[in-house]
Amino acid sequence: MTPADHSRRRRRGRDRAGHPLARQELHRAVWPGVEGGAFGPLGESDLNRVHRAVLDLLESVGLAGAIPPMVERVTARGGRLDSQGRLLFPRALVEDVLASCPKRFTAYGRSPAHDLEIGGRRVHFGSGGASPNIVDLDTGRYREATLADLYDAARIVDVMPNIHFFNRSLVARDIDDLLAFDLNTLYAICAGTAKHVGSSITLAAHVEPAFALLDLIAGGEGRFRRRPFAMLLSCHVVPPMRFAEEALWVIEKAVPLGMPVMLVSAGQAGATAPARLAGTLVQAMAETLAGLVCCHLIDREATVICGPKPLVSDLRTGAMTGGSGEQACVAAAAVQMARFYDLPCSVMAGISDSKLPDAQSGFEKAYTITLAAHAGCNMITQSCGMQASLLGASKEGYVIDNDMLGAIARTVRGVEIDDESLSVDAIREVVQGEGHYLGHAQTLEVMTRDYVYPEIADRRDPASWERDGARDIRDRARERAREIVATHFPRPIDDATDARIRERFPIRLAPDRMRPSP
Repeated sequence: MTPADHSRRRRRGRDRAGHPLARQELHRAVWPGVEGGAFGPLGESDLNRVHRAVLDLLESVGLAGAIPPMVERVTARGGRLDSQGRLLFPRALVEDVLASCPKRFTAYGRSPAHDLEIGGRRVHFGSGGASPNIVDLDTGRYREATLADLYDAARIVDVMPNIHFFNRSLVARDIDDLLAFDLNTLYAICAGTAKHVGSSITLAAHVEPAFALLDLIAGGEGRFRRRPFAMLLSCHVVPPMRFAEEALWVIEKAVPLGMPVMLVSAGQAGATAPARLAGTLVQAMAETLAGLVCCHLIDREATVICGPKPLVSDLRTGAMTGGSGEQACVAAAAVQMARFYDLPCSVMAGISDSKLPDAQSGFEKAYTITLAAHAGCNMITQSCGMQASLLGASKEGYVIDNDMLGAIARTVRGVEIDDESLSVDAIREVVQGEGHYLGHAQTLEVMTRDYVYPEIADRRDPASWERDGARDIRDRARERAREIVATHFPRPIDDATDARIRERFPIRLAPDRMRPSP
């Protein structure tokens, strides 16, 4: 680390005093929005070279599949359609949008206690993944995920302090109708947690009923826009370099209504993106910035979080490998590029290739999430509960991963240096006194302020562990997950509102499933 890096680290420690969440630091070792950004795999010259390549790609190659209103707005600002119908974005337009688009926003919860300040180097952990399968909590076997499973996952995340937001992580395979699917997904995640949530909307025709549902949940017409507690997750491109047309029509309707949008570009190196990681990064950033320009031209104040989420292939088979070292590197590089532009950003990390929460799952999740967090990612998605390269999810995994995320957040916070923390007086007192720090006033003061303690991970001696049945972490996490699913039934939606929602919309989650068993 260079002297300049040390200087920035010291300033970061002092600057926290003005942070909106600074009060939490007086009592907690970690908190939502702990500041990262000390790590980056790219040098300053690398960042500039990637930036130039991104602008060149947008200006000379562009994207196919642009819808008419987008073409009209971009061409009015100097863009053009080439002979192949690809929309080309002029360098000046992209740079103007980068300079003028909003750089900070609040991801609202259902109450201010769950509000997240997004931007800068503030790091938050959340779910995501849209897995079609779930590891059954009782049998330990894979099966198709259901709407009730999605509701259960949201309820588990609701009580996990180190998981800060809940993006839809499961696909309700028991609902075939697309409109019912979108509405029930929104309902289940909003009923399961008071934290900020994210979900997709399949068709533009579904935007209006989705907003009507969100307004009802918020307390009346127009109320959602005042505190938008749900984000649109939009895979706005089909890599390589093609817009997803229906996703653009959804954006056309959702942005004017004030819904935050997470733009997701998820090209897979060696398949739908170049095998060279730098090329994958360039393509992901170009696709993401194209979406940002389009949202900005709809509404200059649009709330957009850029999600360059490059993935990696195992080149022996072509299969996605979410737990690889290459995945960790390219995701951290994407965060670094977003920081270069000072854009609110999101990447995927924690996409273990392991099928269960085992040792492989632990090490793959730990290093992929750690690199993204230390790079300063604002919203790390897929950071909990996901298995099998997004093809599976595990309810006990959320519980295990909550412990891991707390520890990772503590490493991001790092070591603050000031006169008090250097402890010269404390060392003098102990050396000249009792000879140990166990009962020292400083030790007692920092027990919860500086130290993170796991809920599930076992730190006992072997004899105590054996007396308790010699259970591994998955056994303990399953027990905790079962307890939450059986007893934690939050009421973010009151009974009267719930009745109005059920009168108007085809809600498939049975009321009996949303209260304790008799």
